[in-house]
Amino acid sequence: MKLYNTMSRSIEEFVPIENGKVSMYCCGPTVYNYAHIGNLRTYIFEDLLHRTLQRAGYSVTHVMNITDVGHLTGDGDDGEDKMEKSARETGRSVWDIAKFYTDAFFSDEKDLNIIRPGIVCRATDHIQDMIALIKRLEEGGHTYTSGGNVYFSIDSIDDYGKLARLNLDDLKSGARIVVDSNKKNPKDFVLWFTNSKFKDQAMMWDSPWGRGYPGWHIECSAMSMKYLGEHFDIHCGGIDAIPVHHTNEIAQSEAATGHTWVNYWCHGEFLLNDSGKMSKSSGEFLTLSVLKDKGYDALDYRYFCLTGHYRSQLKFSYEALDHARSARRSLVDKVSELKREAAAPSAAPGEKAKGYMDAFDSAMENDLSSPQALSQLWLMLKEDIPAADKLAAIYHMDTILGLRLDEVEAAGSERIGGEDEERLLEERTAAKKAKDYKRADEIRAELLERGFIVRDTPAGPILERRV
Repeated sequence: MKLYNTMSRSIEEFVPIENGKVSMYCCGPTVYNYAHIGNLRTYIFEDLLHRTLQRAGYSVTHVMNITDVGHLTGDGDDGEDKMEKSARETGRSVWDIAKFYTDAFFSDEKDLNIIRPGIVCRATDHIQDMIALIKRLEEGGHTYTSGGNVYFSIDSIDDYGKLARLNLDDLKSGARIVVDSNKKNPKDFVLWFTNSKFKDQAMMWDSPWGRGYPGWHIECSAMSMKYLGEHFDIHCGGIDAIPVHHTNEIAQSEAATGHTWVNYWCHGEFLLNDSGKMSKSSGEFLTLSVLKDKGYDALDYRYFCLTGHYRSQLKFSYEALDHARSARRSLVDKVSELKREAAAPSAAPGEKAKGYMDAFDSAMENDLSSPQALSQLWLMLKEDIPAADKLAAIYHMDTILGLRLDEVEAAGSERIGGEDEERLLEERTAAKKAKDYKRADEIRAELLERGFIVRDTPAGPILERRV
């Protein structure tokens, strides 16, 4: 198993701290809005890592946080509280906001067939753990209090910024804008906010430094160490977390413990659209629900993500998603035919199928090379291999791909839709002939709600079961 380690900027052989076991922490969502499909690409990458580690024989302890204490709109302790902002705009409480978007996030993950982490920890359940870690840093001489807030002093350690390879001398001489006059160094960051900075916060707790709430970065350090210990194997997240969030996590965690905190840092690249990196701050972002409303299956998007390496930027377009949908449908059709030909997958696949299975595993174990792994699947399908062997190979590969291919129905095993669905399909055809496109779209949406996709073919529209 080989992984690209952001810390060393190289692909390294993966060697766990404890033989046969992997401890992995992944930065979860800040639940003030829906996750956009760029966010979800990161969780798909982490799911591939989880699945590949399991395939390689490891027992994986996967921890993910839920940031339900709103951090600020800027990573550098500036801007307003995201949770408060969302609550104000929607007229709901911050607690309701957190629950609603947490549920929405896990609904998206379920649709994308992402394995739920074994431990999901909410920030609001771990405030005392954060306070204890801040006290530990305070006792070690790494903090100061200014303006009522507790700050981490980056000058108290020798290697701040090593993950992002920041040049602190350049930063100091670059006359960066100081957004917080309480800071001794512009790169210092808040560990605990009190009401001296933000008045009338809805989420506040008592602490030794006054009633307030934690800074964003301390959450992940406190929760990961609670569940994985003070030295663990892998920390994942999006590439945008490197320069600030993960840099500050490392600083405070290693200042507290006095030793290396994480061995492997793995980051997923951006999903791009026509305007650049997809983000919530632009106010225009795509959610999984938007794609589903347009008739795509969530697994079409998962397949789209599999076609790009997690460390490469991936350009989203509906044309590219159409290609992914077409490829996945073709794959489903092939699996359906194989299931019709073979009663069950082979318990012991032959040499040809086994060769493709091994090649698939090798690709995934080489820094999660999913495009190469997918190519092995398609090459195998073209080979003269018994249907039962092909099914065995497909099921083997799909435990990592996560496309739910084992749930595909055998060809000819059931009628697609009933009389009501056929009647709606005929009504849609009539509406299109009458150029009543609004009604045609309404019928397509209704069929989608019932679990059917309308595919327009040269021979006329047909129904397909949503997979």
